[in-house]
Amino acid sequence: MERLETSLGVDLRCVGTGPFSGLLGDLSDRMERHSTDTPALREIVSRAAFGQQASLRGPNSAVSLADAARMTIISGREKELEDRRILIAAKDQLNVALALIELDGFASRIVICPPDYTADQLAWVVSSAKIDAILCDEGTGDVPACAPVYLIGAPTLSETTPERRRGTTEWVLPTSGTTGAPKLVAHDLTRLLGAIRNGPATGEQPVWTTFYDIRRYGGLQVFLRAATCGATLVLSEPGESLAAHVQRCQAAGVTHIAGTPSHWRRLLMSPYINSLRPKYVRLSGEIADQAVLQRLQAAYSQAQIVHAYASTEAGVVFEVHDVQQGFPVQLLGEREGVELRVVDGVIRVRSSRSAIDYIGADGRRLRDEEGFIDTDDAVDLRGDRFHFLGRRTGVVNIGGLKVHPEEVESAINMHPQVHMSLVKARKNPIIGDIIVAEVMLKDEARDKERHILREEILSICREHLHRHKVPAVLKFVAALNVVPSGKLERRRA
Repeated sequence: MERLETSLGVDLRCVGTGPFSGLLGDLSDRMERHSTDTPALREIVSRAAFGQQASLRGPNSAVSLADAARMTIISGREKELEDRRILIAAKDQLNVALALIELDGFASRIVICPPDYTADQLAWVVSSAKIDAILCDEGTGDVPACAPVYLIGAPTLSETTPERRRGTTEWVLPTSGTTGAPKLVAHDLTRLLGAIRNGPATGEQPVWTTFYDIRRYGGLQVFLRAATCGATLVLSEPGESLAAHVQRCQAAGVTHIAGTPSHWRRLLMSPYINSLRPKYVRLSGEIADQAVLQRLQAAYSQAQIVHAYASTEAGVVFEVHDVQQGFPVQLLGEREGVELRVVDGVIRVRSSRSAIDYIGADGRRLRDEEGFIDTDDAVDLRGDRFHFLGRRTGVVNIGGLKVHPEEVESAINMHPQVHMSLVKARKNPIIGDIIVAEVMLKDEARDKERHILREEILSICREHLHRHKVPAVLKFVAALNVVPSGKLERRRA
């Protein structure tokens, strides 16, 4: 692979007005800006890229990691932006990646928002995180007029060597908001890198891609893994077709792929499933049921299949490598700085990889008195293995009995003709809530075949679930909506 060069010249100008806020009293101001044993990200990337031909590849341009470690997107604005709280609102993921590399250790706080945030949502972030400046690019949509806005042009190469970290930078990410309003969660680089060592061993330098956006926790982990290990990363792009993404992955020789189970189901049902030959397949962000694990193992028999348990608040907690749903009871306890408990059927985590705290959370506490985070993820012990049931706050009440929609979906997905399913509650004027299942089949089926399939699916549910968990209504749908975070959209019927 040839060394990739970028165009030179930068167009960075302030297009907003107003003084920096200088607001005090939040978490950042309570933390002393001090040197740390972890170097700044650009220094780590520079060391990892030495002697490698690795790059960050977007749909329209690419940058070698060696160049990324020497680039600046804030030329001429260093004094205005140093030690400030900066919101990265660039549309292009490559611009976001370059900003993260440059600003760690330079800004006091960097906030990374998903590209689908509206101006009102960004305004909430600006207020909650006490933002001093907003970095955007030509693709950025509406931005709030409550902080100075700086427009990123083409980055320039600097002849100077990367400086050591000037201080600790907070990395702030919103939660996905799947089960409620998003919360702003603060990390630092040391915590974010806690689960990243040298990456999976395959005998050669991996080439990564992810269906995640790197502005979400799962995608950020893949970006950091690639950038700090000197590996190429093929970035996805909002709105890009699956065919276009797969084609770019083929051209780059992708070997390692990460995404949610919903991401993977989308690929499994497409004609492009055999276009890729990964050596490493990673699932996270949703429950990985046995059906999706087995289908991936069948499609990629030579690949290592891994599902990880992680969240924006708790960080990466553990990985499961045996291609079985759930996780073995042996993972309870403490290992490698992570302590795992199950209390009243809910996972609790105390970890050196977890977030620092919430930002602007009006007194909301991230940890209990012992330092454990209540993940809200319910599990059930069956033999020597815990099985994920779903979010405790997502449980529905059927005649006074609790039902986790994800547990029902896992049973439905066992049927070989089911591609994916979504279970929810619907109000019934006579008996209250009832369970409704929307099922997406792998192939079209005639009405008579659908009647048979419906009975087969319900039979599986009766075999594996308590009676009150069996869907009262099961209907076949052409598609199920996946939100930008890569998860199934859950709403009341």
